[in-house]
Amino acid sequence: MGIFTRFRDIVNSNINSMLDQAEDPEKLIRLMIQEMEDTLIEMKASCAGAIAARKKSGRAFEASKARVTDWTAKAELAISKGREDLAREALLEKRRYSETLVALETEAQQLDDVVGQYQGDILQLEDKLTKAREKQRSLVQRHIHAQKKTAAQQQIRKAGSGDAVLRFEQFENRIERLEAEADLVNIGRRPSLEEQFTKLVADEEIEKELAALKAKTPIPSH
Repeated sequence: MGIFTRFRDIVNSNINSMLDQAEDPEKLIRLMIQEMEDTLIEMKASCAGAIAARKKSGRAFEASKARVTDWTAKAELAISKGREDLAREALLEKRRYSETLVALETEAQQLDDVVGQYQGDILQLEDKLTKAREKQRSLVQRHIHAQKKTAAQQQIRKAGSGDAVLRFEQFENRIERLEAEADLVNIGRRPSLEEQFTKLVADEEIEKELAALKAKTPIPSH
């Protein structure tokens, strides 16, 4: 595929659309960037070659222009010396260099156009490459975020159904069993002698308080 064909394909491509349809967007964007970088290198090399050719053409133009001036002077000299034959030969050489000047001028204009086209294309391609690299950075960040989010979700699912919850439930069940066992210990147990006397003292104190309340509180008559 020629450099200009590749350039047109790259510049006309819709990066977002291509990435949306790709199975592996990160791999595709890497390949696209590599293709752009390779094409850019080739275009810059070709542009440099065109610039060198333009300079060479310019030097040839100036040399031919000098030769036209030189042969014009020689023709004038020959006429002044009565050498019409030499003047004619000089004018023929002048014409030949004049024709070369026209060809070189056309070539220089064409090379200027080529260099200008290369420079414009290079700017377009560099802009496209910058956007592709920005897209790559965005994809990488999204990938990292997605990986972290996936890892977090996995941890949540693991915590929701894994060993941690199971151990907590086992601990909770153990506490409930211990509480139940403690309740069972007191069921049907005969109070100790000390406990019975403690209850009698408490009951006697209640009776005293009740009697005191009755004594100072008038009882309504019926």
